[in-house]
Amino acid sequence: MSIEVEQHNPVLTKNSETPAPPITFKEKIKTVGPGFVTAATGIGTGDLVAALVAGVSFGFTLIWAIIIGSILKFFLTEGMGRWQLATGKTILQGWHSMGKWATGYFGIYSVLWGFSYGAAAMTTSALMMVTMFPIMPLWVWAIIHGIAGLCLVLIGRYEIFEKIMTVLVGVMFITVVGSALLLTPDIGNILGGTIPQIGGGSMLLVLGLLGGVGGTITMASYGYWIREKNWRGKGWIPMMKLDTSVGYIITSIFCLALLVIGAEFLYGTGIEINGEEGLVTLGSMFSSEFGEAARWLFLIGAWAAAFSSLLGVWNGVPYLFADFIRMVRKKNMETPVSEKDPAYRLYLLWLTFPPMLLLFVDKPVGIVIAYGALGAIFMPFLSITLLTLLNSKRVDKGFRNGWITNAVLIGSILLFTYLGTIELINLF
Repeated sequence: MSIEVEQHNPVLTKNSETPAPPITFKEKIKTVGPGFVTAATGIGTGDLVAALVAGVSFGFTLIWAIIIGSILKFFLTEGMGRWQLATGKTILQGWHSMGKWATGYFGIYSVLWGFSYGAAAMTTSALMMVTMFPIMPLWVWAIIHGIAGLCLVLIGRYEIFEKIMTVLVGVMFITVVGSALLLTPDIGNILGGTIPQIGGGSMLLVLGLLGGVGGTITMASYGYWIREKNWRGKGWIPMMKLDTSVGYIITSIFCLALLVIGAEFLYGTGIEINGEEGLVTLGSMFSSEFGEAARWLFLIGAWAAAFSSLLGVWNGVPYLFADFIRMVRKKNMETPVSEKDPAYRLYLLWLTFPPMLLLFVDKPVGIVIAYGALGAIFMPFLSITLLTLLNSKRVDKGFRNGWITNAVLIGSILLFTYLGTIELINLF
């Protein structure tokens, strides 16, 4: 059996033997890992703010949008995992098989995205830290977080990285969900919010929740994380589906907790929450209502969300870039990319140091426009490519999309195309 996997899956092979997939539900739960990493990486403070604003503005009525948004991202991530396990090829190889245009788009976008995201991730993590420990300027905390992410990725193996991310998920769960439970929300109101309804003027917020929950380009890192776990071959697809489900259940719980906080604490007060600074303001309000310990509880959760996103990107996206460079050069195609790959480390440095310049100056207008324009079409691009690849002869018939998956992907294309169009209009 192992020889057959070696022949079918030469690119992704790391060890000479592939472990047998777990069979029982208990064994599968113990094996879950990349799902935690996906959840921690995908839930940035932007998702938390969006969910919080939804609760502040419309109470519990938009809970359904968070749930559906998580379901959409589940199908996208599951599709990438299924492609890899069924074909033995990375998602980058799948894009490359569709033409050089797809690979070229990703290459350009990844460079611009890394430059812009690096600064944003460091700043957001620093904002929470400087609020808790105002002993250094924001830019110093930002640089510390960037270098900390760099060091943790360079010196740690995947197993260590996964454990750190699991701890951060645990911290987020205890603090953010715990803060929501402090408010003793009405279960009936929560259940009522699961029924789709749209308040006046909330369409864009609904679409933002549907499209924003749980990351964008970072989802494409999932295939590299399951490879690091040595999940190879079609036998691992059921385990991958469970793992992905766990990741997006966690994602929806975190975002629902923030919506509950906004709905119970601020709905109807007229207080507005703007950007990540709004999380700091909310922390101060928690202090006035429940004491200083509640403020620390909330801020620690917000910091864990910010730093786990940074760390997940620092570890995961360089795999994609290294795979891209290998494909362009057409070299070492039989060897899996790893954290020791020079291109991996180059992109890791790109995420860390050049963006530090943006901590002191505004983003150049050209970079903002190019980054926004390319980013606006990434999710439609991902949905279209998965719809194409997973219905083609590149995948064995038994592992192609079913009608439900195809329907969800078509819905994703329509949704993300509309959101992308709005973003492009706003840019210009």
